[in-house]
Amino acid sequence: MAKIQMKTPLVEMDGDEMTRVLWKMIKDTLILPYVDLKSEYYDLGLPHRDETNDQVTIDSAMATKKYGVAVKCATITPNAARMPEYGLKEMWKSPNGTIRALLDGTVFRAPILVEGINPYIPGWKKPITIARHAYGDVYKNTEMTVPAGCKAELVVTDSEGNETRQLIHDFATSGIIQGLHNIDASIESFARACMNYALDQKQDLWFATKDTISKKYDHRFKDIFAEIYEAEYKEKFEAAGIEYFYTLIDDAVARVIRSEGGYIWACKNYDGDVMSDMVATAFGSLSMMTSVLVSPDGVYEYEAAHGTVQRHYYKYLKGERTSTNPVATIFAWSGAFRKRGELDGLPELCAYADKLERATIQTIEEGVMSGDLAALSTIPGKKAVSTEEFMAAIGERLDALMA
Repeated sequence: MAKIQMKTPLVEMDGDEMTRVLWKMIKDTLILPYVDLKSEYYDLGLPHRDETNDQVTIDSAMATKKYGVAVKCATITPNAARMPEYGLKEMWKSPNGTIRALLDGTVFRAPILVEGINPYIPGWKKPITIARHAYGDVYKNTEMTVPAGCKAELVVTDSEGNETRQLIHDFATSGIIQGLHNIDASIESFARACMNYALDQKQDLWFATKDTISKKYDHRFKDIFAEIYEAEYKEKFEAAGIEYFYTLIDDAVARVIRSEGGYIWACKNYDGDVMSDMVATAFGSLSMMTSVLVSPDGVYEYEAAHGTVQRHYYKYLKGERTSTNPVATIFAWSGAFRKRGELDGLPELCAYADKLERATIQTIEEGVMSGDLAALSTIPGKKAVSTEEFMAAIGERLDALMA
């Protein structure tokens, strides 16, 4: 069988630890036998980020802007413990945060549903999509430790050099301080992306912040969403028979737990990070979630929305058996191939992406799965297999679908 040809490269962002191992397995077993892969490769593994002073992360984001579609492996955001482990020059920021800041846009995350894995919340009958703002807030923060006896102020200097000052705190004892920001243009893009996505999916859109406490910062988000909805989307939503409404983030959590799902829940950057993990876990597993960043100018970055599976990696290095779930990483690749096929007019590439996902789900529903899924599945006769065996089983089914 001739390999499927590509016109435009994908931007390929390799990652760290066990997910880096999965990345190579997926390419060798599920991609390269069927696709003449064109990719512009960037090594976002922590050692190479350190070697390049994190310039490789910036370069990968610029390449994504150039080519329009990227696929990203999970990467390490180093903490203090990682500094000596990897001999780092500094504690580099989250590569996801850096890329999202450069691309702007919104991250849409939704659970991957399969038969035999039931949500922990019995009332959830339909997927819940988290729409997460991808710019600013804590991911672009400035922070300091503050010695006792210091005074901290918020200072804004206008274009003529005039200062506006506001006291933050008089530090009688030592403490910490953090500065956050966002910009109207990015919030407006976030609002439009969420509303367009709701119209595409024909689903209700919820938006939640904490404007009762954050009367300037969070309230700005609320106001911009309301203004854009009233001016541009209200009639479209009514014609589509869907609803937009705003609520406080704590009220939204209560509503979500009581709901049956089937809507889009828009969150600020950090809220979206936390709530998407909650939704994914409640549906079954963090490794069973799709994640795509959509920028205002039509750039797409697909990723696995989970960590690098450090514990399994250490076992792998010792030659011990692992049973690691590759599903989210597989779906990152399939999503990127499908979008590349749509943009380049390559229906055979889109069909391959569909079959790759079908083979993955079919494998699980036929009772062959990773250890985390076996612990959740109600399928009779289920079998937890090794990482390599799971990948091979998906490959067998994909081969049959592609024949």
